[in-house]
Amino acid sequence: MFDAKFEVESIVSWLKEKVENAGAKGVVFGLSGGIDSAVVAGLAKLAFPNESLGIIMPIHSNEQDEIDARKVADTFELNISKVDLSIVYDTYLKNLPFEGENKLASANLKPRLRMMTLYYHAQEMGYLVCGTSNKSEWHVGYFTKYGDSGVDLLPIISFVKSEVKELAKELKVPNDIIEKAPTAGLWDGQTDEKEMGFTYKILDNYINTGEGPENVVSKIQNMNAKSSHKREFPVSYEKI
Repeated sequence: MFDAKFEVESIVSWLKEKVENAGAKGVVFGLSGGIDSAVVAGLAKLAFPNESLGIIMPIHSNEQDEIDARKVADTFELNISKVDLSIVYDTYLKNLPFEGENKLASANLKPRLRMMTLYYHAQEMGYLVCGTSNKSEWHVGYFTKYGDSGVDLLPIISFVKSEVKELAKELKVPNDIIEKAPTAGLWDGQTDEKEMGFTYKILDNYINTGEGPENVVSKIQNMNAKSSHKREFPVSYEKI
């Protein structure tokens, strides 16, 4: 039986320990309006009531995402800031040599710009950057290298999506955010499950049991293998 209360208390203690060991004062994280960032927000607030900062970073984003992010902020009485990166993104693209033939290449600039913004605030304030990736996404490489994976701490990386939902309920995240279709917000109409090609329910079950529909299991295993470089430090040449 998953004990969400115990896990919340354990993560909060872990966050306090890691931040103290680093000589930092608190944490900063992206506030997207989704369940993962909402859970990290709730954990951060418990660990650092006065030294946690959520940053809303729209890049031509769905307006509902900011509404939901502010709802999370209100729920946890969070300190928040907004940095609209839309103009930065547009200007950056205009100065690149390609015409956007690769949709993911331009889409992945968004989490990488957000990563830089989080680290700017972290360095200014003496904070560490908290990531929001969960075990399900991490397993199949559903994150951007040096984007949303560019962080100091990964407090919910050991939990599959269904467990993240249990943490959210324990933290009293608003229910509409818990039930909201997960999306990385890379383009209009994009959702995690549509892009991956299978549901979180199937993915979570495979991670926990090794079982699932044969064709989906094959796809999950292939995604895991191809994304292995994203979960490791860069390969280093060793001189002879």
